[in-house]
Amino acid sequence: MWAYAANAQVTVGAARTTEYLPLMQGKRVALLSNHTGMVGDEHTLDLMLRHGVNVTTIFSPEHGFRGTADAGEHVAGGKDVKTGIPIASLYDGRTRMPAKSVMDNIDVIAVDIQDVGLRFYTYYCTMVDLMNAAARYGKEFIVLDRPNPNGMTVDGPVLDMKYASGVGRLPIPILHGMTLGELALMANGEGWLKDGKKINLRVIPCTGYTHATRYRLPVAPSPNLPDMKAVYMYPSTCYFEATPVSLGRGTDTPFTIYGHPGMKEGDFYFTPKSRPGAKNPPQLGKRCRGRNLRSMSDEEMIAQGVNFEYVIDAYNAMGKPSNFFTSFFELLAGNAKIRQMIESGATAEQIRASWSDDVKAFKAKRKPYLLYPES
Repeated sequence: MWAYAANAQVTVGAARTTEYLPLMQGKRVALLSNHTGMVGDEHTLDLMLRHGVNVTTIFSPEHGFRGTADAGEHVAGGKDVKTGIPIASLYDGRTRMPAKSVMDNIDVIAVDIQDVGLRFYTYYCTMVDLMNAAARYGKEFIVLDRPNPNGMTVDGPVLDMKYASGVGRLPIPILHGMTLGELALMANGEGWLKDGKKINLRVIPCTGYTHATRYRLPVAPSPNLPDMKAVYMYPSTCYFEATPVSLGRGTDTPFTIYGHPGMKEGDFYFTPKSRPGAKNPPQLGKRCRGRNLRSMSDEEMIAQGVNFEYVIDAYNAMGKPSNFFTSFFELLAGNAKIRQMIESGATAEQIRASWSDDVKAFKAKRKPYLLYPES
């Protein structure tokens, strides 16, 4: 389901070995990656080892190096079962800064991981954490870039840094329209790293990619983004994580459906069940009433950008309960304004208008850091 011929013209940074292998020669390399770090049928780790790169450490993000852990689940370190290389988890629940003993065994940090282009998707947050570690310990940093499947859109509120968290590290919109390489350049160039420090950064760009490219992911980036419809709806349905409403975790179609046993409207019913990647999903075992959004075309999903219409619908269909939103909502939305507007009866269109000026300013600020044409 995940292999598409339309990607044939795109070459990811990790495949451009002649560009980055010389930068690693004779150096101790740490690799931030997971199951998405593939070049054809070969993992980037194996490709590096085959070319003689001295990989001393693997850094693992949310969901772990093999990509099977639940969202937010603490991921232990250990060793890679295939290569025996030590894994240093950056999602173990204790710290996002690698220990000095780990950093002392590294000269270069390389990043090869498939992001999906949203401010609250944690892979870029892990990259920023490692950039801060590189700044602190004086290490080189290389991003092997990959396309952004949502890279055609810039939309949503810009993060108020008062709400910076594990699901928001940088003052960027929800849909920022940038690749990890571009984000790294911007974070470094804008002084967004800790104490405004700079790092020795090199990005190996993709070829054959523009921000207008409809890049379809060859591998599911995380357990609950199983297809492109989920990737495209994620900017508009993730906020249900901060409500009692199920967004379909524990079903075959997460992020493209939503519902709750207490919803008084909706023509779709589903029952979340425990499964790998969603061991204890919201509303486990309960019959939920709600909506199925999968009849929308991919283009319709993309065109809506960040759409709070679905959260508003569920909020109204449950009778506007006072405990509908948790404090996590502000972290996902990026400010306190969105919740206040929903509770006061604002429409999705009125909410969208609230961030238009900020998005325009952000697009101007990011322009010097773009590596790929916008069309």
